Amino acid sequence: MGPSQKPNVCRRLSRRALGFFSRDAGVVQRTNLGILRALVCQESTKFKNVWTTHSKSPIAYERGRIYFDNYRCCVSSVASEPRKLYEMPKCSKSEKIEDALLWECPVGEMLPNTSDYKSSLIALTAHNWLLRISATTGKVLEKIYLASYCKFRYLSWDTPQEVIAVKSAQNKGSALAQQAGIQQPVLLYLAVFHVLPFSLIGILEINKKIFGSVTDATLSHGILIVMYSSGLVRLYSFQAITEQFMQQKLDLGCACRWGGTTGTVGEAPFGIPCNIKITDTPPLLFEVSSLENAFQIGGHPWHYIITPNKKKQKGVFHICALKDNSLAKNGVQEMECCSLESDWIYFHPDASGRIIHVGPNQVKVLKLSEVENNSAQHQISEDFVILANREKNKNENLPTVTASGRVVKKSFNLLDDDPEQETFKIVDYEDELDLLSVVAVTQIDAEGKAHLDFHCNEYGTLLKSIPLVESWDVTYSHEVYFDRDLVLHIEQKPSRVFSCYVYQMAHVKDFKQTVSEIFFLICRLFSC
Repeated sequence: MGPSQKPNVCRRLSRRALGFFSRDAGVVQRTNLGILRALVCQESTKFKNVWTTHSKSPIAYERGRIYFDNYRCCVSSVASEPRKLYEMPKCSKSEKIEDALLWECPVGEMLPNTSDYKSSLIALTAHNWLLRISATTGKVLEKIYLASYCKFRYLSWDTPQEVIAVKSAQNKGSALAQQAGIQQPVLLYLAVFHVLPFSLIGILEINKKIFGSVTDATLSHGILIVMYSSGLVRLYSFQAITEQFMQQKLDLGCACRWGGTTGTVGEAPFGIPCNIKITDTPPLLFEVSSLENAFQIGGHPWHYIITPNKKKQKGVFHICALKDNSLAKNGVQEMECCSLESDWIYFHPDASGRIIHVGPNQVKVLKLSEVENNSAQHQISEDFVILANREKNKNENLPTVTASGRVVKKSFNLLDDDPEQETFKIVDYEDELDLLSVVAVTQIDAEGKAHLDFHCNEYGTLLKSIPLVESWDVTYSHEVYFDRDLVLHIEQKPSRVFSCYVYQMAHVKDFKQTVSEIFFLICRLFSC
């Protein structure tokens, strides 16, 4: 079945003006996004490069904001031409922001201050301060001193927009201690907070005595994930660990006595003591072995994706049921391609339970469904496939005639990610417009050229293609963001030179003909 015909922009605008929608407030927003999607994908729409800039420090993008100089400078990309929102005062190297997350106000919760209803940047500084910064003014609204006994370096969401995890750098010990055979008992720390208002859940230590030689650990949706160099991945309940091993409940801003020292929790120099120390092996929820610790959970019902823990199995993915580890029917996915870069796979971020498998010349969207007459087992099947636009190479298998008149056939195969052929580099999902965005690159003469394609998320149909004007060097690191009517390309060149290219949907003056046509159709609609 193909896509059903949907109302055009003219009808949507006229129905919105007349109030022809239900009382559900979300319907208006969905209608507006449907209109925007139609405008973005129509043939006459153009995306223009409106701004280009370069920087010696990393460039980050988040929800219409571009960050420079370790988040010290913020530029809004929403205006017709990007403009500076704020620039924080210069600071020392020890005070610079090392990592940050954008927090947006949750719906339906009463917050203590009116400023809390506006977006904030949760930032971690090099000297262990956790800051809440206004996303529009750059003003520091809250600050928490973490600790002096370790170096915190990474921020991540445990539960998106609700709980954050602050992870320390791994304690590998000094070279002298390693030579002397002295083991470092604590490998890393995880500090966990509810956000807005900030409240401490606790600081957890990952020690070698309980967990062994851990290479990494993180929190995700209330699950403590511990990884080992052997490829082993173990999952534990963080709530169960907290209930069993928390030594003392700590409250930010309150006086506390710990280890013979008294201070205020979250203020310097006292900071926050490590109050969750595991003294016995916690109950194990799940264990699996995977190459390079690659492990993902998703789908309906829950399934997980791993690569068998052998180097020769790289590029082979197994999709298994979480409840009993059984392999799904057609659950071994292997893209038969010969390329320098390996293919990758992940659960679709649209919460449909589907799976996206990306190779150099094709993007497969797979669906998970029950096996007919056996509801206990599930199977993997193709929902749709997006293929690269390639022509058969004319030089393949061309016969050669020798001086003696003998015909010799030369047979050779190009790599699937050969730069002279269109190759997929990035696949992303725009959730508000329900579009898959695919970056395809082709080497033309001495430089690479890229274009961004928009595909229907439901059927995979190509709806729009946008050429990027800047050259694309496949040896550089690239990020591409598609956010409503904005396309942003961040490129990292050698010697830490970062470039940012901003594209916006053409202004209204470029849609004069379209607008006049809509106005004419609306007039006709009312005259009927």
